[in-house]
This record gives sequence, C-alpha cells and structure tokens, in this order.
Amino acid sequence: MIVRLHPHATQRLLERGATEAEVIATVENGERFPAKLGRTGFRRNFPFAGLWRGRPYANKQLEAYAVEEDGCWLVITVLVRYY
Repeated sequence: MIVRLHPHATQRLLERGATEAEVIATVENGERFPAKLGRTGFRRNFPFAGLWRGRPYANKQLEAYAVEEDGCWLVITVLVRYY
C-alpha cells in the first residue's frame, strides 16, 4: 500500500511530535474508521515513554485522516494525543 503525505500533514508532524514512519504504520496497520467529508481515519497507539511539552507520557495515539487517490492513500492531516 502506498501512503503519501500532503504538505499540510508533513508540516504538522514536527508540531505534534509524530514521525512519517509512525503515520505510515498507522495507515497500514491501524484501526480504520469513517471521517467527515468522505475521508477515512486511521488510529494507532504507540509506546512513547518520554516528555512532551515538559510532561511525561507513557503512550501516544496517532490519528491520520486520508483520502484514497489513484490506488494510494493521501494523508491530509495528523493528530497526536499523549497519555
């Protein structure tokens, strides 16, 4: 499966503490769910065991929102939750 990132999604990776590899793993192996505007959401949990904005967290959850184009997934944006 081919996964591409929209420039908006790429920009959000650093701001939100995710990597491109994590986004690809989320799309390939994460939970799939319907999203607004005909998009598809993908969700996956990752071990984190680190600090984010000065607070310690054990895990992080990525949500990637994508559209299917020409047989591949185009990730529009990425959200990250720490817990």
